[in-house]
Amino acid sequence: MEIRRLRDLREDHDKSQKAIAEYLNMHRSVYRRYESGERETPAWVLDKLADYYHVSTDYLLGRTDRPEPYPVK
Repeated sequence: MEIRRLRDLREDHDKSQKAIAEYLNMHRSVYRRYESGERETPAWVLDKLADYYHVSTDYLLGRTDRPEPYPVK
C-alpha cells in the first residue's frame, strides 16, 4: 500500500491523526500504525477512508495516481 498517501490526504484536509481515528472509531495509536505502515490497513478502513476523502481505494493502495472515485453504476 502507498502509506504516504494516507498521511498526505490527512494533512491536505487539515486533520489530525486523532480526528481520523475518531472517525474510524479506533484509538489514535492504531491509526498511526496504519499510516506509518507498521500494520496492514484492513479493507474496511480503506473503504471508509476512500469515502471520507472522496478517492478510490485503488488510489489509497497506490494502484493508480488518479484519486477520483469510480462512478456509481
